[in-house]
Amino acid sequence: MNLKPARLLIALIAVVAAPAFAQNVAVVNGKAIPSSRLESMVKQVVAQGRDQDSPKLRDAIKKQLIGQEVLVQEAAKQGYDKNAEVKAALEDARQQILVNALVMDYVKKHQVTDAEIKAEYDAFVAQNGGKQYHLRHIVTETAADADAVIAKLKGGAKFEDLAKTSKDTGTAANGGDLDWVNPKSVPKQFADAFVGLNKGQVTEKAVQTPNGFHVIKVDEVRDATLPSMEELKPQVANEVARKKVMAYQDELVKKAKVQ
Repeated sequence: MNLKPARLLIALIAVVAAPAFAQNVAVVNGKAIPSSRLESMVKQVVAQGRDQDSPKLRDAIKKQLIGQEVLVQEAAKQGYDKNAEVKAALEDARQQILVNALVMDYVKKHQVTDAEIKAEYDAFVAQNGGKQYHLRHIVTETAADADAVIAKLKGGAKFEDLAKTSKDTGTAANGGDLDWVNPKSVPKQFADAFVGLNKGQVTEKAVQTPNGFHVIKVDEVRDATLPSMEELKPQVANEVARKKVMAYQDELVKKAKVQ
């Protein structure tokens, strides 16, 4: 009796079946862990620079996946998958994963251009460029109190000493120091009060805001020093991409039937 054909058939079955087994990292209590999950985690670890692809890394991830699968099965066995809070958290995670996939694909299909980066950088320069002022302020409850502070300053009192009585307790102990301020980053009436002042000058009249009456002193004036477009390019590109995604979301919301 010739057994060669039978052996050949067994060998062929083994060859055909091998890829099916190779598709799984392991089978835990009958539940398969696909190799694609291992490959995905290896790519993430390597991309984050935490390690290099190696048999040691793959073995560690395999053990992690097996350990996680055991815990998942035990959690389901104990009924946690039917818990209302767990189901809500799973739904939140599902939605976030879907949104992330959509956003990543949208950004990939709508690449940020150099022209868009330049326009965003120019807007940043327009907002943050120009003069910067190192300011101090004293905040009072009433206009009369502010006038009294100004009078004392004209009489030779030190600004830092009078600042100790300021309503702004956050700066009072530090001589009213507000650090460097760009006029474009504060309310217009506040900016208008100090933009025309030179080093060492104090406002002639207090500026009223919801916080009280501000007596402002200019310690220093300088030209703003901003990073170059090349230095900020990654951050600017991310900001442009973020704005594109937000515009895309707004467009979808407008088209949606919201009740």
